[in-house]
Amino acid sequence: MSAGVQAVERRRFSRIPFEAAVRLTHPSGNWSGKLVDISLKGILITRPQNWFQPGDESFLIEIHPPGDAFSIRMEMRMAHERGQMIGFECKHIDLDSVSHLRRLVELNLGSDAILQREFGELGELGEQKDD
Repeated sequence: MSAGVQAVERRRFSRIPFEAAVRLTHPSGNWSGKLVDISLKGILITRPQNWFQPGDESFLIEIHPPGDAFSIRMEMRMAHERGQMIGFECKHIDLDSVSHLRRLVELNLGSDAILQREFGELGELGEQKDD
């Protein structure tokens, strides 16, 4: 089985292609980038100009959808960097942001059943961390 097929099979959360501005804040710097896709558990962005990997610490990431008055704020950790793309995994998200993210995913998935399954998966992951 190819690595690409394995990655698809392991994926628990649907990736939603979505264009938005992204602001990354870290104790050692700030960067602006563009969102490529988003899921309930993470994001993929284009590599910002002047990017350097500042270490394993958390980033505060703000996503600003075009034309919307809200932003989605998450505490994230870098999961991978491949070429011009960087993936981040969500460590914490506030209630307002999760409401906006849920609505964004709901509108783009087009299936309440898939959304409910993914929120169930998210809950299971949170319970595993508490063990």
